[in-house]
Amino acid sequence: MGHTIYLADDEKSIRELLHSFLTSDGYEVRSFESGDALLAAFQQEPAELVILDIMMPGTDGLTVCRELRSVSDIPIILLTAKDSELDYVMGISQGGDDYLTKPFRPTILLMKVRALLRRVEMDRGKTAAATADELRYGDLRYSATENAVLCGNAPVALTQTELRLLSYMMRQPGKAYSREELLNAVWGFDSEVETRVTDETLRRIRKKLLQAGSGVSVATIWGFGYRLKGAESV
Repeated sequence: MGHTIYLADDEKSIRELLHSFLTSDGYEVRSFESGDALLAAFQQEPAELVILDIMMPGTDGLTVCRELRSVSDIPIILLTAKDSELDYVMGISQGGDDYLTKPFRPTILLMKVRALLRRVEMDRGKTAAATADELRYGDLRYSATENAVLCGNAPVALTQTELRLLSYMMRQPGKAYSREELLNAVWGFDSEVETRVTDETLRRIRKKLLQAGSGVSVATIWGFGYRLKGAESV
């Protein structure tokens, strides 16, 4: 049996199109016309990936995303008819892993679904195989066995996507990483259009490190990408 995907969109034609496209690729898909219906189903039986339209009657997609993220780290893809930077930032800041603006080609959505689920499977394999996999930089410690980054003895409140991105950069903390490299390494695909996913996720990581009282921060290399700075590896 394939991975289980929940899809919520109030437009019947979109639900039917995406349901058909995803099931033909081997996924088990349940479609809902509202975010409330999806949340109710998720409480009974969680999915492995969720696709949410932002603009829905009743509980909107951003609220659904935030509620799902409070109880689960599953991948969430957001759909919207608006192509504004504000909508994008709000979607990613609420815990969305990726974002698509309507109209879009179903093949693009399928590519993102495959990449996100492949990433989940890789993470599970790494966690199962890890015994003493640990990285340190400054006052930060990444533990694969604990699946967390800690500042001192306290875990930094990171989503799974943020955790993957920060731990990836901690492997070579002095290195300058391009947006494209981080996108491909963490999200599993390479697209110039989607590099803002990296930007927004790193903005959240920078804020959370500051809130945790860490001496490590994320430095922007204008026109290129990012690197970790502010502390020496210990």
